[in-house]
Amino acid sequence: MQEELTEYEKQKAQKKRELVRNEFQTVGKYQIPLIRKQEIDFDTISLLSCVDTKANDEKNTYKTVHFFTHDWLFDKVYDKAFDEAEKLKQYYALLSPDFSMFTDMPLALQIASVFKNRWCGAYWQSLGLTVIPTISWGDERSFEFCFDGVENGSTVAVCTYYRENDEESFLLGYNRMLEVIQPSKILCYDEPFKAMKGNIKEFLPTTYEWTKDLDWKEKAKFLAEKHTRNQL
Repeated sequence: MQEELTEYEKQKAQKKRELVRNEFQTVGKYQIPLIRKQEIDFDTISLLSCVDTKANDEKNTYKTVHFFTHDWLFDKVYDKAFDEAEKLKQYYALLSPDFSMFTDMPLALQIASVFKNRWCGAYWQSLGLTVIPTISWGDERSFEFCFDGVENGSTVAVCTYYRENDEESFLLGYNRMLEVIQPSKILCYDEPFKAMKGNIKEFLPTTYEWTKDLDWKEKAKFLAEKHTRNQL
């Protein structure tokens, strides 16, 4: 009969698990965890920012959680993944967290961002949750790894929020994503660029939800001001 682990041994095993993060199937040169393809009904998706999630959030359980905000506001979903999952599992679906991929970040940190993105998605799927992979990229150097860990034909999410001044580099990565992942559906957080191809559905940023009640003139004015404000 196997002896029961002591409390210290349990804590030690948990700390090692948090450090090693090797429990899921990986792909590619950098052993990026794999997020499996799942069937997603776009008509059921209503977005909720990760900063607005809370325990026992009964009125929002039908919503899909996104992480299009500052990393420091959601780092805990990786750093304290097992605790945070208890709160997140009440929601309809989760976008994998959008850890930053700035072009001036060391490549090692960009690889780490992709790893954390996919590890969280794979972990949530292991709990039986529905996950939409969020895809982001830096410059062309990141193309070696930034599309890893996502099954071909998956539904994916991308973000054009505050990218109006960055269309050329965005499209370079976006078009490469289409080639590599061949997504079946694309959730676009904010307005898609006109040159974007694919089965795209636009989702209004949660910070702009108040504009839903504007009439067409006020909405047009808001969009014009938004584009001007976000241009460098």
